[in-house]
Amino acid sequence: MTLPPDLSAQMTEWRHAFHRMPELGFDLPRTSARVADLLRGFGLEVHSGIGQSGVVGILQKGNGTRTIAIRADMDALPITEQTDVAYRSEVPGQMHACGHDGHTTMALGAAKALAEADDLSGRIVYLFQPNEEHGQGAAAMIAEGVFDRFDVEAVYGMHNIPGMPVGQFATRTGPITASEALFEIIIEARGGHAALPHMGADAITIGAELVGALQTIVSRKLDPAQNGVVSVTGFETDGKRNVLPGRATLTGDARALTPEVNAQIEAAMRRIVAGICTAHDVTGHVTYDTIFRPTINAPEPVTTATAAAQAIGAPMDAACPPKLFSEDFAEMAATRPGCFVLMGNGTERPHARPLHSADYDFNDDALAHGAAFWVAVARAELAG
Repeated sequence: MTLPPDLSAQMTEWRHAFHRMPELGFDLPRTSARVADLLRGFGLEVHSGIGQSGVVGILQKGNGTRTIAIRADMDALPITEQTDVAYRSEVPGQMHACGHDGHTTMALGAAKALAEADDLSGRIVYLFQPNEEHGQGAAAMIAEGVFDRFDVEAVYGMHNIPGMPVGQFATRTGPITASEALFEIIIEARGGHAALPHMGADAITIGAELVGALQTIVSRKLDPAQNGVVSVTGFETDGKRNVLPGRATLTGDARALTPEVNAQIEAAMRRIVAGICTAHDVTGHVTYDTIFRPTINAPEPVTTATAAAQAIGAPMDAACPPKLFSEDFAEMAATRPGCFVLMGNGTERPHARPLHSADYDFNDDALAHGAAFWVAVARAELAG
């Protein structure tokens, strides 16, 4: 089916409204209420307050028993917008810098179009999720039983990608986004006078040695065919102008595409810290907290997504390189067979700026492509 002729204009209006009033984390009262109102207006059964502020819309067509889920994230980021668009954020210090306003709008557009269709037989469960940015929203909705309660058999998610042409899609079987682990290394040394370093143990020197050594985890301790990233992003000490520090704290971020590689990174980090600290006769403590798991796409829904793109005449790279950013859709894909799809956001100006940039903006021209893709996925899964 084609989209109703007036739907693109409606979606643009919805998206701009979401963009003007961004909300964070689980605190999404306006966004959730608007999503629920629109879904009811389309004739869907609506369940609000799922996972604190998530919204579930149920669309039953015909007598089919197969059920799929389409997930869209709703939360924004604590960033001050630096665009000149007429619909720029009206909330100080908050903006939709990741395109979740667009993701929500495309799912709503598909829900409206499919509610008016008569060639499907089965059920679509729309999952409008809070708190993706902190990796907590998907787990919260899963904990309330959305997959079991509504008998979901497969789940689909999508994210826009700046720099990819509008109308193009990409996915892959297997890992498509990485895990994220936050680490903290605390060095307990013996400070002293800057003029008498031999009488203490300088935590800065030891910490600097650790920063360099940690880079060997990826370059020398992982199989070169395996992806991984280890980044030290913070280095703080209690040193002063002429006082050698006795304590240093290193913080950072590690990424991996499989749980096995993530475990290898953690084990290597602990060995390196223990070895260097022992060599300098100081104490080292490591905290390693994996907050996102990798997103693993299942073969069957990837095949369906590829066929859906073909059905609407859209280019689809079905074996794209994985991305090293993280996504809490991973929790859903670990619960049911899932497919996470990447969609082009454009190659110029704010549409090509990196995600989470203050001058990024979702591309309104992508709305119709994304909604049409979701319609095609539903038709491929639930053909009447």
